[in-house]
Amino acid sequence: MPDAISERVKRSESARVARWRRECLLSAGYDWRTAVCLANRADVDLHAAVELVRRGCPPATAVAILV
Repeated sequence: MPDAISERVKRSESARVARWRRECLLSAGYDWRTAVCLANRADVDLHAAVELVRRGCPPATAVAILV
C-alpha cells in the first residue's frame, strides 16, 4: 500500500502546482481556458509566460511564442 499512498501524494502535489500555475497565469491576464491549458504543460515556462504579457505582449501572441 505505500506505493498507492505515494502515488496519491504525487497526484495531489501535481494538482496543487497546476492550480498555482493557473492562478499566476490568470493574474497575468490569460483567459481561463488558456491558463488551464498552459498550467498543465510542464514544457511551458511559467515565468516566461507571465513576463511576456507583463511586457505588453497580447496573451494569444505569447501562447504562439511559448508553444
